[in-house]
Order: sequence, then C-alpha cells, then structure tokens
Amino acid sequence: MGKYEAVIFDLDGVICHTDKYHYKAWKTIADRLGVYFDETINNRLRGVSRMESLDIVLERYEGTVTREEKERWAEEKNEIYRGLLGEMSTEDLSEEVASTLRELRAGGYRLAIGSSSKNAKFILSRIGLGDFFDAISDGNNISRSKPDPEVFVKAAEYLGIAPGNCLVVEDAQAGIQAAKAGGMDCAAIGDAAQCRIATYDLKRFQDLLEIV
Repeated sequence: MGKYEAVIFDLDGVICHTDKYHYKAWKTIADRLGVYFDETINNRLRGVSRMESLDIVLERYEGTVTREEKERWAEEKNEIYRGLLGEMSTEDLSEEVASTLRELRAGGYRLAIGSSSKNAKFILSRIGLGDFFDAISDGNNISRSKPDPEVFVKAAEYLGIAPGNCLVVEDAQAGIQAAKAGGMDCAAIGDAAQCRIATYDLKRFQDLLEIV
C-alpha cells in the first residue's frame, strides 16, 4: 500500500450516476407545488440532505409550509425516487469503476462509502455492490450533511482507520469541503475537479490508482 490505508467514496456521481432520477423525482414534487424547477437548481442539491434539498426547491414557493407538510413532500419525493431507482442494474456500474475498485481491494485497501443518501445500500445492491464495501456511512446514520464532515468521519470510524490515513473521492464541492474539514485528503472528479480545492484532481476514475 501507499500513503493511504483506506479510500472513502461518495456514491452518486462517483461510483454511479443517479442525477437523472433525482431530477425527475424533485421535478414531480415541484410541479405539484407549482414551483419552477430546472437542472440548474437540481445541481444545487448534490451532496445535501433530502430536507435541505426540499428547502432549496421551496425557495420560490409562495406560502407557509408546516414541518409536517415538508416531511410528507420529502417522503413523497423519496418514494418516487426509489421507484425510479428500481430501473438501475449492474449496467449502471462502469467497467472502469468496477476494475479500479477490484484493484484497490487487491492492493489491501479498506473501502467505504460516505454518502448523504438514505438510499445508498439500495443503490449499491442494484448495481451489484451490495456486499462489496467494508463500511457504509450514509444518510441513515448522520445528523448533519456535507460540508459537515460527519459522514466521512463516521466512515473512518467504522473502518477503524484514522482520518489522516483515508482518502475521500468526491464529485461535489460540498463533499471536498467536508473531507478537508474531517482532516482527510480528497480526490475530486467531475465538476468538483474544476474547483481546484481538492488535494488531487482526477480526469478519470482509474487515475486513483496512481494516487494511493
């Protein structure tokens, strides 16, 4: 092994891509509420919790919203989203990601998921990685969303490895900020690589093998 003992991955946008399903589900809720919603707004929801996402969706909503209503709408969105996720399969896991994960595992690295999603385990099962990771920290065991470091700190705790010996892989700026706040190095991929605030900027997922 190299400079790290473990790699902690965000899920959506890193291991697989579910943006289109999130967008369809939130768009359905926004349409019911008569609120404008587009892909630009949807991009602001990446890496944040469901309730915080709803707050962003409701920024253009005219009227008073009770806590109970918000919880009902958030649950409705999740039901729609989970229904759409049922369309996912092992074909949603690219060979590049799969082969890179296998090489990391063969290299002796501990691997974990650090995701704000409460559906992380369901998504992993759909794409054939249900039992692959050594630990999963997700929206079901955290109280604070990224950029708070809680989700990554807990992933490191579950692995039994010090944060400083973990590398986080993220595609969102909030996730990079969370990793840094948790005392971890971070590799940015996708849009996050344009922020220039991560420890490393990846062009391809497999570039990870040159870092660890």
